Amino acid sequence: MTFDQAALFALFIAVFAMLLWGRWRYDIVAFSALLIGIALGLVPAEDAFSGFGHPATIVVALVLVVSAGLVRSGAVYLITRTLVDSSRRLGTHIAIMGGIGGVLSAFMNNVAALALLMPVDIQTARKAGRAPGLSLMPLSFATILGGMATLIGTPPNIIIATFRGDALGTPYSMFDFTPVGGIAAIAGLAFVALIGWRLIPQREDTVVRAADLAQYVAELTVPEGSDHVGKRLGELTGDAEKADVAIIGLIRDGRRLYGNARNNLLQAGDSIVLEATPEALDEFRSALNLAFSDEKREELLTAAGDGLDLLEVVVPAESRMVGRSAQSSGLSWRQRAVLLGLARQGQPIRSQIRRTSIEPGDILLLLVPKDTGPDVAEWMGCLPLADRGLTVTDNTKTWLAIGLFAAAVAVASFGLLDLPVALGFVVVGYILFKILPLQELYDHIEWPVVVLLGSMIPLGAALETSGGTALIADSLVWLTDGWPAWAILTALMVVTMTLSDVLNNTATAIVAAPIGVSMAQRLDVSPDPFLMAVAVAASSAFLTPIGHKNNTLVLGPGGYRFGDYWRMGLPLEVLVIAVSIPAILVFWPL
Repeated sequence: MTFDQAALFALFIAVFAMLLWGRWRYDIVAFSALLIGIALGLVPAEDAFSGFGHPATIVVALVLVVSAGLVRSGAVYLITRTLVDSSRRLGTHIAIMGGIGGVLSAFMNNVAALALLMPVDIQTARKAGRAPGLSLMPLSFATILGGMATLIGTPPNIIIATFRGDALGTPYSMFDFTPVGGIAAIAGLAFVALIGWRLIPQREDTVVRAADLAQYVAELTVPEGSDHVGKRLGELTGDAEKADVAIIGLIRDGRRLYGNARNNLLQAGDSIVLEATPEALDEFRSALNLAFSDEKREELLTAAGDGLDLLEVVVPAESRMVGRSAQSSGLSWRQRAVLLGLARQGQPIRSQIRRTSIEPGDILLLLVPKDTGPDVAEWMGCLPLADRGLTVTDNTKTWLAIGLFAAAVAVASFGLLDLPVALGFVVVGYILFKILPLQELYDHIEWPVVVLLGSMIPLGAALETSGGTALIADSLVWLTDGWPAWAILTALMVVTMTLSDVLNNTATAIVAAPIGVSMAQRLDVSPDPFLMAVAVAASSAFLTPIGHKNNTLVLGPGGYRFGDYWRMGLPLEVLVIAVSIPAILVFWPL
């Protein structure tokens, strides 16, 4: 092993360890690793930032913008409104929502597909009186599965396609992934709809909250001159029960009084700690003329407009709120918003809400000036959990958006234009026809993913150039010596899936693709089966909430725990391998 190989292995191990630790965001970790690689001479200075202009990076950015245009035009909303019905049985609902999610995620970013469908699924669960957790995990898995079917469905496919172009001269086209990825997706969707959802743990607290998504712990203040000054806290129990609110305790002069607080006489400035749903909390506050817990923030809010709105959002891993509290992020003075409640994995946070560090998957209950909810959610980088109320006001633009995108897919599929160029024309068309406002163009690009790709691609190339990937491939070939072809492909898929379950799937694909090609070269067979195996496996992150962003997004709204995912995810990964290996050997023979 050479010095460069050893140094690169150490650098990648450090990157993987930092990604697992999760203390710093993945783009910062990857960019720091790139800088270290340049400083150590492992990455040539002239190639330092070549990853930012790599076709894979460009395509990922363009797909995100195109996805936003399809949403903005009302095309996706038209589909969901037509096909979703709360009166259906749960299995049927999961099959239909999963099918919609799978098809959408094949042609747009799968995170965007989930972000669109999640509020619809939650609303349907509320109307049906069932726990959202019964259908949100299946929906997340369905959108992940659907992305396997096309080139633009998921970043790993884009990376694999462009890597093949670099290594073999010709990249994969739009539907080259469909025979294998499509079969895996259909089999996976069938399993999720028929069997998988039955494996999700059903907890009492989750079922009780089925109609209201989650309870929050919030604080309301007794204002000066209130009729309740001098009353015992216990005297408010009747009103609380009527509004379906639970009184937990009292805060006075910064001291939290629980248990015996029931007999305390209320004073002006006391904060009553409550557990309630958003609607119940607002009803209780209005009925008793209570104030929000921070009068200064309330003044900011009431001075900002004609009223107030309650807003529920879920926090993705890329949100600016992750790792920060509402207080430290300046939420109140920057956006005139008040954090009323915070729920984590289906359970409310009960103390120091505004000082609590926010984590991916948390659900936040916010009080915002009327009609500013979408802007506040966008600034925070969070996703609203209620239907956004989009309406299809211009059918011409809806079908124009679909037509432009379909034309680009067709042109790229027939090889008339390279995919990045075709998608670039779509983006320009969306701007010219005002389908997507120019000022929003760059807001829809997920810059952390762009930085991750731009940083990891030169590192992956350095590992390949140094002979590091060949060394790993030799080790895998040695370990599988004498095995049949299907068993070797299975081993590669298992290793790649394991990495993808705990790491970013983009990073997994960048590392695993050259290993797959090197293994094929050592075995003197076609590299295509190995690249397809890596593509499917890198997208199959079903065991944990951290392996894929979609799994993180449903963690809070579904009330899941970390260990819930493998119950449905493990048999699903086994099924994906079982159907993918024969399909690979048939459509991409050795």
